[in-house]
Amino acid sequence: MDFQQLIYFHTVAKMQHMTQASVLLNISQPALSKAISQLEGEVGAPLFERVGRAIRLNRYGQLFLERTLPITKMMEDAKQEIRDLVTPNSGTVSVGFTHSIGTQLIAKVVKGFHEQYPNMHFEFIQRDSLHLITDLNDGVCDICLIPYTESDFLIEWLELWREEVYVVVPEQHRLAHLKSISLQELAHESIVTIKGGNSLRQIQQQLFDDVGIAPKIVFEGEEFHTVASFVEAGFGVALLPDMTKLDGFKVKRLHVHDVTCERIIGIASIAGRYLPDVTKYFKQFIIDELKKV
Repeated sequence: MDFQQLIYFHTVAKMQHMTQASVLLNISQPALSKAISQLEGEVGAPLFERVGRAIRLNRYGQLFLERTLPITKMMEDAKQEIRDLVTPNSGTVSVGFTHSIGTQLIAKVVKGFHEQYPNMHFEFIQRDSLHLITDLNDGVCDICLIPYTESDFLIEWLELWREEVYVVVPEQHRLAHLKSISLQELAHESIVTIKGGNSLRQIQQQLFDDVGIAPKIVFEGEEFHTVASFVEAGFGVALLPDMTKLDGFKVKRLHVHDVTCERIIGIASIAGRYLPDVTKYFKQFIIDELKKV
């Protein structure tokens, strides 16, 4: 078994398609298939199963992937450290961010950073918070800009700012005339919420647990604007941060006065893991830019 075989295996596992993986790796499909077969022979078990025209990891393949990802990550880190020494002020920043952070921050800071460091490149991953934390741990990205998320991984967390989370109700709702309410007043309300995997869902559940409410959830949306549209239509009320996306909806934002209702935005990385210089520069650039606001 050699390092190149692991690269082939990880690429096929990610693409779940032998032909697409061979194109990405710039080798022929027969050569890639042979390399995977040789690897399976050395491991002593099949690693993939066919699903139509695609392939996916079986339980042996999943275990092998989990055990070998740190090996390739260590090799990539070592190569990156050498590149940092040989060619400073160049390289790739691999950054993950959530949909809400993308609309608030990412495009602006990337543009400003690239103007200062034109030889640097970016790889972006946009997903929900919990999946991004897993990507971070697996080495798919170096840093994530996300709301604070509870995790079992060894996360190094740098807080950037805090933002209030409001109760959002339809304009004609019985509570719409109020400026603030207690969370207890939602005990009998239908709740429209974001799907599990988003840090806001964690915040919401913790808040309801703190005040002893078992929420009556009637709809779960993928994104904040979908949740807001269902609130506008009268399906229920929601907990959402104050975002410009909500300005076009016929809803009212109400402060919560009986508990602290907020989310914390920051930069997450894996504690103790090597960060390329370019990523450190970008991290500091974000901090400096926010100080100007």
